Amino acid sequence: MGKTSTDLTILVVDENAIRASIIEEGLNEAGHLNVRVIHEMQGVARLIETMDPDVIIIDIENPNRDMMEHMFQLTRMISRPIAMFVDRSDTAAIEAAVDAGVSAYVVDGLKKERIKPILDMAVSRFNAFSRLQRELLEARNALEERKVIERAKGILMKMRGLSEEQAFALLRQTAMNEKKKLADIAQSVVTAAGLLL
Repeated sequence: MGKTSTDLTILVVDENAIRASIIEEGLNEAGHLNVRVIHEMQGVARLIETMDPDVIIIDIENPNRDMMEHMFQLTRMISRPIAMFVDRSDTAAIEAAVDAGVSAYVVDGLKKERIKPILDMAVSRFNAFSRLQRELLEARNALEERKVIERAKGILMKMRGLSEEQAFALLRQTAMNEKKKLADIAQSVVTAAGLLL
């Protein structure tokens, strides 16, 4: 993120003022001064958009299913590290939290001195997960590009009577001449062939 951990903007969502102050105190003591606390679940999504926090801490004392579902919908929409504190939970809720992208789900663990390590863990887990997602996306894209290049080579071999090496050389040369990616040229060949056939 390019920020040191103490530069992070942290949003704390907690309907209970006493518990919120415990979290805020724990963060302040750990050197986090950029903390905003809200006590209303309503309008959280809008606030997140305007505030653009680096990390979100959600504390739900007695979570009911509706509230948790609302929180999980929210966490799915937001690509941010999220630490969630709850007083009690069941296996289904924990699984739902993980599916929704909650980076740290802490049951019965709201103690001042635990807040910083949990926050750090949420951020590093989120970053690791984001990196994995990015790598997976890049691998998928590379695979798609290879498939398109193979198809374009096949089309050129058939239409122009070229060998595989010649077809590939032609694609590469065209890409260099037009200063475009090889996969983009290949896609153009595939698209054009689709129109001609």
